[in-house]
Amino acid sequence: MIIFNERHLRRLMAEYVDYYHNDRTHLALNKDTPAGRSVEQKPSDDADINTNAKIVSLPRLGGLHHRYTWQEKKKKDQKQAA
Repeated sequence: MIIFNERHLRRLMAEYVDYYHNDRTHLALNKDTPAGRSVEQKPSDDADINTNAKIVSLPRLGGLHHRYTWQEKKKKDQKQAA
């Protein structure tokens, strides 16, 4: 990563602190984050994962890390999966 100026460095550092406290798991905290984060449940009770929900990747730190979360499929996505 190339730092262009002090403002850029401050923005990157703020992003990293947010990632460190809200997304990154810590073994000393039993794989929790310092800010605490609940375990996400699948949005639907259906047994088939492909019908109502999908896992999406949320890039963090410019794509160097990712957080994964459940997202309900849109009706268009459900029709294509069928």
